[in-house]
Amino acid sequence: MTEISRLPGPVMELWEWQYQGSCRDEDDTLFFHPEGERGSTRRRRAEAAKAICHSCPVMLQCREQSLRVREPYGVWGGLSEDERSAILAGGARKTG
Repeated sequence: MTEISRLPGPVMELWEWQYQGSCRDEDDTLFFHPEGERGSTRRRRAEAAKAICHSCPVMLQCREQSLRVREPYGVWGGLSEDERSAILAGGARKTG
């Protein structure tokens, strides 16, 4: 008989929070900058994405996950790529 006790268990509860994300019904291009986007255009797009994040019921879970996995691209949990990099470089976690 096959030994299954060492196999990973269900993980749905680890990710179920994502179904509550305010971003689920939004265009994902709002959260990820296109190649070559710079300056005020990039800043406005990121601010619009962050506005959605700030009204999201799972913003903190999203933020913590993005910091935990060192997400390199996009706006996650109300933080841009640069903001996450700064937090990780400083060893601190922004939570509010």
